[in-house]
Amino acid sequence: MARELKEIERKYDGLALPPTDLEDLPGVAAIRRAEPQDLDAVYYDTPDLRLLLRRITARRRSGGSDAGWHVKLPLDADSRREVHLPLGPGDPHEVPAQFVYRLAAFTRGAPLLPVAQLRTHRSRRQLLDDTGRILAEVTEDRVAAQAFDPAPAPSAPGRRGRSVPSTAADSAGGATVRASGWTEFEVELKHGTRSLLDGIDAVFAAAGLTRSPWPSKLAHALGSTCTAQAGPTAPRDTGEARTAGELVMRGIRTQYERLLEVDGAVRCGEEDSVHQMRITARRLRSLLKAHRRLLDTRRSTPLADQLRWLARLLGEARDQEVLAGQLTDALDSVPAAMREGALRARITERYARGYQAAWQRAVDELDGARYFTLLDDLEDFLAHPPLRRRARRDVGDYLAGALRREQRRTLHRLDTALGTPAGPPQDEALHSARKAAKRARYTAECAQPAAGRTTAKRLATYAARMKKLHKVLGNQHDSVVARRTLVDLGAQADADRRHVFAYGVLYEVQRRAGDDALARLPRLRRRVEKSR
Repeated sequence: MARELKEIERKYDGLALPPTDLEDLPGVAAIRRAEPQDLDAVYYDTPDLRLLLRRITARRRSGGSDAGWHVKLPLDADSRREVHLPLGPGDPHEVPAQFVYRLAAFTRGAPLLPVAQLRTHRSRRQLLDDTGRILAEVTEDRVAAQAFDPAPAPSAPGRRGRSVPSTAADSAGGATVRASGWTEFEVELKHGTRSLLDGIDAVFAAAGLTRSPWPSKLAHALGSTCTAQAGPTAPRDTGEARTAGELVMRGIRTQYERLLEVDGAVRCGEEDSVHQMRITARRLRSLLKAHRRLLDTRRSTPLADQLRWLARLLGEARDQEVLAGQLTDALDSVPAAMREGALRARITERYARGYQAAWQRAVDELDGARYFTLLDDLEDFLAHPPLRRRARRDVGDYLAGALRREQRRTLHRLDTALGTPAGPPQDEALHSARKAAKRARYTAECAQPAAGRTTAKRLATYAARMKKLHKVLGNQHDSVVARRTLVDLGAQADADRRHVFAYGVLYEVQRRAGDDALARLPRLRRRVEKSR
């Protein structure tokens, strides 16, 4: 099973570590020399280094205390999220399928091949507090590196038709294109704080050590064949946005990064991942639609259409989850004498099969050209924002107007629905109002991180009220879908008449849930109308 952790470290170039100055840092009670380690790591990437350009590394390491497969994904300048897997049986150089899936959004169909092998002799010093706890580890790494020609070679078929290299030697073809060696120093926080990291930084600077320009050992090993600078996914902006365009593009970047992050979880079948990816696709689409006045719609509209396709694709699996939960939870309302255990099993099995089939269809599409093109287009959208002149407007003035438009749109659709006679037309109108409330909510939520403190509080109130309305309208829509499903289930119950009564009770439970949701809407409408 994969193990995840957060790594905070800095790298330095220089001649030697300061001998004793680290002992004078606040909180450091002693320095302990740990056993040296000899590490052997093979790094994997696509032939065009798609991972490295995003500051991602994937490696197989032997030796040391954490031998295994490692993937490192950047969080900020000093931090990475690490995913570890133990070395598996069989061929030791076969990239684990779980890593292939987790990185698919970045590799986009290209094979993972060995691009370098690094052998490192590591000397270690551990900074301890007065209880003996390790605050940080300072290492001196003497590295001997070989860069390979990552030209694809014959490979063994992976799961679901993917290809994974059979061995490092086979994939690299034994072709070393560059050999190099260097010494570098690393500081990795264990139980210490960022202030300790800054203190070590000052000591190193005084001793003549400088921050390494290389984001990773792999980048250093590949040298002139890559860039030490950030690739397509630049560091995340922080602080308050100054213009409307900056606000919107920050929101789109955040959701794009989230889409890449959750992609691997969907492929690995992790719980709730389909729901989270669907939400992210909807948030992205909402940003493009709600702020279309700032954007060149010749680029934003096709992108929004593709995100709609992705959300609907994921929705097929998510709908199965929602229905299964609704119906099994409602079974407690059926009298015990009529509540057959077989009925719960039948419902659970039906929707488990439905979910599995829909999930498989979604994952197959995520391996296809349409989805990878969508990711490429989102990346290009971020690299070359199609902002119109009005995107230079002050963020406060623009955001107030945008939220008012979303509010009016939501209220208009809600009023139309409440004025429609009960029945399928009203159900459709309420569903339309639900989508408007959802877009208004996402518009406010995505703006919060880049808004000023006062504005963020107002956005939080606005979003909370839209969220409440969205959820109640969602409950009403779910009850409609559940009732339609129960009619179908009841019609198929001829082979087992024991369940017909239970289906009738469940239908009534869902009808009441829908009526309760409708009854709450006038009050929620008044609260939304007060939001500014």
